Amino acid sequence: MEEENHQEENAPEENDQQETSQEENPAAKVFVGNLAFSATSEELKAEFSKFGEVIEAVIIKDKFSGRSKGFGFVTFSKPEEAKKAIDELNGTDFQGRKLTVNEVRSREERH
Repeated sequence: MEEENHQEENAPEENDQQETSQEENPAAKVFVGNLAFSATSEELKAEFSKFGEVIEAVIIKDKFSGRSKGFGFVTFSKPEEAKKAIDELNGTDFQGRKLTVNEVRSREERH
């Protein structure tokens, strides 16, 4: 009986870990650099939605001034949609600026 209870207690944790890894799938998240400072998250989402379902589009802002830092992140529902957006949008013009669009890499990979 104790073994069964122990297994049941662990089961939700395993499910929670699976859900988290699906939500934070790095292959489905892209970095977008060289954004115009006037660009909005809504405009970014509209541009990237041409390539698939965008879960989230965020432009990073300075925490003190609130001004755009000129880059952001777009999260797609599927990794293949992210790859298509990278292939199609990297180097293209968006609001007068040449976009840099790359797959998000973990901090460890960047160093």
